Amino acid sequence: MSCALLGYNGLVRGDGSEELEAAPVRVLLADDHEMVLEGLETMLRHYRDQVVIAGKARDGSELLSQLDQCRPDVVLMDVRLRGESGLDLAPEVIKRAPHCKIVFLTVYDDEPYLFQALRLGASGFLLKHTSGADLVSQLKRVMSGEIVVDPAMAGRVALTAARLQAGELWPGAHLGLTQRESEVLALMTFGLSNRAIAGRLVIGEETIKSHVGSIYRKLGAKDRAHAVAIALREGVVR
Repeated sequence: MSCALLGYNGLVRGDGSEELEAAPVRVLLADDHEMVLEGLETMLRHYRDQVVIAGKARDGSELLSQLDQCRPDVVLMDVRLRGESGLDLAPEVIKRAPHCKIVFLTVYDDEPYLFQALRLGASGFLLKHTSGADLVSQLKRVMSGEIVVDPAMAGRVALTAARLQAGELWPGAHLGLTQRESEVLALMTFGLSNRAIAGRLVIGEETIKSHVGSIYRKLGAKDRAHAVAIALREGVVR
């Protein structure tokens, strides 16, 4: 999809004169559902004095190719993009456009996703039930330097942070790992193969492979040895 300019830099008063305002936030939308993209564009069109849709992307390739073209202030993207992970794409977005903020807009209200997004440098994590006015408000807060979290998750996140501080959660929770992923990673540090881990935990080997892939993604690990090194460094296994 190509870049577009769908807003303007002024606000027309009732007497016909124009009141100059700060330039609207340029947003690049990234979602693999066309209906979502169209819905967001329609919703944000009501706030053209505050937000400009600079471009739209349906997958990671389109997203990365548009960063230089569209020069967005914010990339608003889903956690999932046509089989890809928006979380995996975040570091590349930051590398290519360090000036650009990343805000995740998703249906996944999972705390591990939220924690991972923030660790990767995202400026926000919002859920798709947000209204147009709230979304615009949150984008403006992001542009002012704030980190925004959907109000529906904020209370749970605060409680989780408190429990982490008190040491009440499993090792690895602070890295965004689920309890099962932490168990798998701990067994990996002892040199167990996927088959051996599956036997130890009494679950399928394919499930273990899925957990290992998720562990790599969340830790930013290149391979098994790298994941083990991170686990030891971060205190997942002592």
